[in-house]
Amino acid sequence: MKNIIDNFEKEQIQKLTAKKNIPNFRSGDTIKVNVKVVEGERSRIQAFEGICIARKNSGLNSSFTVRKISYGEGIERIFPFFSNIVDSIEVIRQGSVKRAKLYYLRNRSGKSTRIADKNRGEEEDQYAITNSQNEEKDLDQKNNKISTKEDDNKSQENQADNKSIKNGEEPNK
Repeated sequence: MKNIIDNFEKEQIQKLTAKKNIPNFRSGDTIKVNVKVVEGERSRIQAFEGICIARKNSGLNSSFTVRKISYGEGIERIFPFFSNIVDSIEVIRQGSVKRAKLYYLRNRSGKSTRIADKNRGEEEDQYAITNSQNEEKDLDQKNNKISTKEDDNKSQENQADNKSIKNGEEPNK
């Protein structure tokens, strides 16, 4: 029963991530989340930029928490990964932290909330990696099919050569 649910969740995640790019980010990174805001009949995109202080990875229910300081007041917002309100995510800065949850930043203000930069280089998007792995598996399967067909053709040719040798004829080369 658990495999059925896991497979269903994976299919849904692939459907939802086919439309958008989710970069690979961690807690401590400064990110900009573009959020769709609906006001009456109109909709617009609003940016929410801050430090990612937590990530919760649990399939379709995955989410991340972003904290920013606005006019001296700390604002935290929890975004679901696979929601329609999240239009796009950009990594502004990569931070160097040794914890998964940065809740201690809530009690700090000013310079003590700074996080050191860390250059992890260019990382692939989180869900693009899984898609490339699936493509590699498909290519391997296709290559195996092609190689088995080639092996079958070679074995048929060898059998034909062996028959001609048995009959006392010269093999065709």
